[in-house]
Parts: sequence; C-alpha cells; structure tokens
Amino acid sequence: MTAARLLAAAQLVNSLGDGAYYVTSALYFTLVIGLPPTQVGLGLTLGWAAGAVAGVGAGHLADRYGPRRVAVLLALGTAVALGGFVFARSFPAFLALACAYACGQSGLAAARQALLAGLVEPARRTRVRAHLQAATNAGLAIGAAAGGIALQVGTAVAYQVVFAADAAGFVVAAVVLSRAPEAVVVREGPRRAVLRDRPYVVLALLNTIMMLNMPLLSLIIPLWMVERTDAPSWLVSALLLVNTVSVVLFQVRVARRVSGLRGAARAACGAGVLMMLACAVYAASTSFWVVLLVAAGVQVAGEMLLAAGAWEISFTLAPDGKQGQYQGFFASGVAIARMAGPVLLTTLILGGGVTGWLVLGALFLLTGLAFTPVTRWAAGDRFTEWSSGPRPDTARVPSIGP
Repeated sequence: MTAARLLAAAQLVNSLGDGAYYVTSALYFTLVIGLPPTQVGLGLTLGWAAGAVAGVGAGHLADRYGPRRVAVLLALGTAVALGGFVFARSFPAFLALACAYACGQSGLAAARQALLAGLVEPARRTRVRAHLQAATNAGLAIGAAAGGIALQVGTAVAYQVVFAADAAGFVVAAVVLSRAPEAVVVREGPRRAVLRDRPYVVLALLNTIMMLNMPLLSLIIPLWMVERTDAPSWLVSALLLVNTVSVVLFQVRVARRVSGLRGAARAACGAGVLMMLACAVYAASTSFWVVLLVAAGVQVAGEMLLAAGAWEISFTLAPDGKQGQYQGFFASGVAIARMAGPVLLTTLILGGGVTGWLVLGALFLLTGLAFTPVTRWAAGDRFTEWSSGPRPDTARVPSIGP
C-alpha cells in the first residue's frame, strides 16, 4: 500500500470514531459525567487553547524525531485521553482529559501533515491532502450516523461505547501509520523558526479568520433557525449532509484546479467571495427559510476552495526540514476557531441578527482578498516562483536567525 493510501486509511479510521464522538460528546459530558454546560464550555475552550499551542511544539518534534514516530505516539496518546473520559466524574478530570485530547488532535494533525509533505512529492501534496479530506468527511458522516444510534439508546453505556470505539480507532490508526515509511529527519534549526517568518505568520492569521466558518453549521445555524426562522428541525441534518457529501464528492476535483501560489491565492480570494455570499443568504433566511439550503451549498463551495488554496500555500512556503512546525502553526487556526468561534459568532450573529451576518460576510471577503498580496510577499521573500510554486534548486528560506 502506498504512503498516500496508508495516510487515507488512518484518516478514515479516525474520522469514523470522531463522527460519533462529535454528536454525542456534549450530552455525555452533561448527562453522564454530570457537568453543567458552562463547565463543559470552559473545559473545551481551555482544551483547544492548549491544543493551539501544542500543535507547533508537536510539529517541531516531528521535524526532529520523525513525523511518523511522533504521529504514532500522539495517536496512542489521544486514544488514552478518549478512554479516560469513560472514567471521568469531576471537572478537574474532565479538564485534564480535554486538554490532553485537544493537544493530541492538534499535534497529530501537524505530524500527519509533515509526514505527507515528507512522503509525497510537492506537485501532488494538495491533491493527496484533498483525498484525505474526502476520506475524513466520509468517515465523519458514517460515524455521526452511528452516534445517532447511541443518542437514540440514550444510556450511559451507549455513550461510553462511542468513546471506547473512538479510542480504538486511534489505536488502529497508530498501527496503520506505523506501516508508513519514515520521512527524512533534519535535526538542525531553531525550535520556533516559523514565528520569525513574518509572511507565513500573517498567512496563518488570515487562514485562522477564515476558519471561523467552522462553527456555523454545527452551532450557529441551528441556534439561528430556532430563534429567527420557521425552519423545521430536520433541516439541521440536511444542511450537515449537504456539507459532508459535497466535500466527499467534489473536494478532490476542486483541489486539482489549484496549482502554484498564484492559483492558491486566487482560490482563497474566491473562498472569501463565496463565504460573503453565503452570509448574505443566511441573513435572508428570516423571511424564506428554504434559502438555508442554498446558503449551505455556497458555504461548502467556499470551504473547499479555501482548503485547496490553504493546503497549497502552507506546503509550498514551508521550508524542507521544518514542515512539522510550519504545518502545526498553520493548522493552529482550527484549534483557535474551535476555541473562540462559538463565543464570537454567537455574540455577532445571534446578537446582531442580519447586521451581524453582513459584518461576518465582509470580514470573510476582506480576508480572502488579502491572501493575494500577502502570498506574493511570502513568495518574493523566498525567491519562490509566484506563478508555479517553489523549485527545489531556487527556493530559499527567509533569514530567521540562529
């Protein structure tokens, strides 16, 4: 089995358990562990804050000791954290496990990205990453259906089976990853080189802002539907289905059309336009709830464009030997969006109504447009080909000190 297929298999196994975890975890933490919703929210926020920091450190370890080795260890560590939730019965225990889980997930994402970069030639990385994303969404959809069965049963044992199955999935993923070849390890260079790479830091910040779209379908839209529209409750599942199936069917096709830094920046710009349009359509749903389906379709189109552009940018601009810490830093936007997105967006959208949607849409548009000049800046800083991406014999890492 090729390295790309091994990575896809590991991703699929993980996402099966994660899909079930995502639909059951909130109720498990409140009904079985017995925590009030405020403590659950606080614990998850602190956990993802730790995860955002841990991603860069785990990426550096991947650069120093090998991304496959680090990925296997982090997959096993995440499995331990998930298994620990079965026995947690207090807030301190929950908080410790939430931090361990988020750190494991964020670090594992960084190590996997570094492993992909080390095993797949540059011209194929974005396309392979798209295949991994399609596999992830397929697994999440199947896992969410399995989690729905646990919700229907509604017993503590049913919830605990979900957590145990997710933990087992990470163990299996660790076994699958252990069969992949190890990438080349470079044991030189500063630990936080990425933080001194200003263009890359700005690009990661732009990506983080765009990642605020993540909580929309899972949290903001369901609350918006209840408070501001007459939409039926089944529409929540329909919107999630539109998103998941679209990524499975079309993410690879979208990624094929993104090549080089210029194309990646153009894709991110297009994503900003589409997300702005999606926000405008969501705002109109107060009068016609059926347009929520249209908005979800426009949103997922923007998400796929953003993903393809961001992957191309993050891989192309990361220097050899530092893919781990660079990918960990770039991917920290996901953890930050999970941490801050719910509070920011509930305040903006549910508090501001239509105006809030328009403000969010303008933010997405301006951020998407900013990708082009910042990516050009980053390309020039590296003597990188703006039109076609870096060439191994000409690309240069910006001066970052000892």
